[in-house]
Amino acid sequence: MDKEVIRLKDISRHYKVGSEIVKALRTIDLVIHRNEYVALMGPSGSGKSTLMNILGCLDTPTAGSYNLNGKDVSAMNDNQLAEIRNKEIGFIFQTFNLLPRSTALENVMLPLVYSGIGKIKRVEMAEKVLANVQLTDRIKHKPNELSGGQRQRVAIARALVNNPSILLADEPTGNLDSKTSIEIMGLLHEIHQAGNTIIVVTHEEEIAKHAHRIIRLKDGLIESDEINKKIHTIDPASV
Repeated sequence: MDKEVIRLKDISRHYKVGSEIVKALRTIDLVIHRNEYVALMGPSGSGKSTLMNILGCLDTPTAGSYNLNGKDVSAMNDNQLAEIRNKEIGFIFQTFNLLPRSTALENVMLPLVYSGIGKIKRVEMAEKVLANVQLTDRIKHKPNELSGGQRQRVAIARALVNNPSILLADEPTGNLDSKTSIEIMGLLHEIHQAGNTIIVVTHEEEIAKHAHRIIRLKDGLIESDEINKKIHTIDPASV
């Protein structure tokens, strides 16, 4: 088995709402290895979004330990977490989260600015990853000049540019039509084939079926964790 990328041990997350304590996550134990393709599923209130935020270092657990690529991130401060997010995690959001006045190239270069990489190298790295998502002819276009699928490709390129340990995709096809959704899932399949670790957070069974492992949450606990024996694969040439 490949190297561990993620290990969660006895993770819980409680919130105080008025006089009540809401137990969003109760006790989560989870291991994800390099080059796994995992779907994280669950209904509203299951703890799925809370778990995603902890995996993405956007939130810290109330208790338990989180080891990401050999680093214990559960006790890090905000500045340390920001550095981990920039270097170790690539985020893909349903709403793309692109800067509207910046070109595709500038959007993709943004994480590299925070990494302290010089401009010539930034441009080179961003151009390469945009070519990998078939957007070389759109690098000077701004988001309003791109289709929804092209915007999501820019977002994926931005997520990949720092060569992160994990790619965390939150409802990556939520704002896309069926044909474009298939294209994006095909692209994620290619990215996984290239060796990346992917975690897709989704409520859609059709999207989850592309993953090799499906984890279902209910009431803040892992209800099931199963290998997907009927993986949906897409031939990019057929799209």
